[in-house]
Amino acid sequence: MNMIKRSLSLLLLTVVVMAQSSDPPLGNTRLTVHTLLREDIFAGFLANDMERFERGERNIQLLMQQRPAAKSNLLAWQGLANLYRAVRAYEEKSQGEFQNRYESAVNLFADARKLGPNDGGVAAVTGGSYVVLADRLPKEKRAAAWSQAYDAYQMLWAQQGSVVDKLPVHIRGELLAGLAQSAQRTGRTEEAAKHVDKILELLRDTPYEGAAMQWKKDPNSAGTSTLACMTCHEPGRLVARLADLNGK
Repeated sequence: MNMIKRSLSLLLLTVVVMAQSSDPPLGNTRLTVHTLLREDIFAGFLANDMERFERGERNIQLLMQQRPAAKSNLLAWQGLANLYRAVRAYEEKSQGEFQNRYESAVNLFADARKLGPNDGGVAAVTGGSYVVLADRLPKEKRAAAWSQAYDAYQMLWAQQGSVVDKLPVHIRGELLAGLAQSAQRTGRTEEAAKHVDKILELLRDTPYEGAAMQWKKDPNSAGTSTLACMTCHEPGRLVARLADLNGK
């Protein structure tokens, strides 16, 4: 049943990603770079739509010129793009390209943290990137990837933990899921269990609850299953934000 729920959640995420296909309005400064880039970049690994993904990559470069103040966030998005490229190269047995892309991703994430050490956007993109893609890396790279994810979510928790119960469902769920999953994957089983309990407390009647219950019921499944990417980020979608802004 949990696998069915997971498959339905991913299907819904894929449909949402595919639904937004028009060019993002990069000149609209009321939209964050995250809103402008998210759906095109996600199209790559959620819908295998590399045309959209490549548009996202191009838009990162354009936004670098247009939004210099957002450089730390844009470097993190470049890190995600390169990490996904690295994963694809590894799965296609292109070792040279994998190594180049992986090293670029690591360096870009590091540059983003250096430029924005307290930037929650950098932490969210970095942590989310590794949570989604770490298990698709070569085995020898996974520990370092999960360690980076853990550090990123610890920063987010320091910033958002005191108001976690007031956050929208998607943000609350992804924060707690990232905390639990990165703690579990880095050997912090007791810490992971506490975050799973928090999910059960604060995310009842959501897809996160079902995944957390499965972890609680069968701790062995925690090493192979995921808690993240369980819901769509509806308020943060480009079409939703544009509709909201146009109504003001």
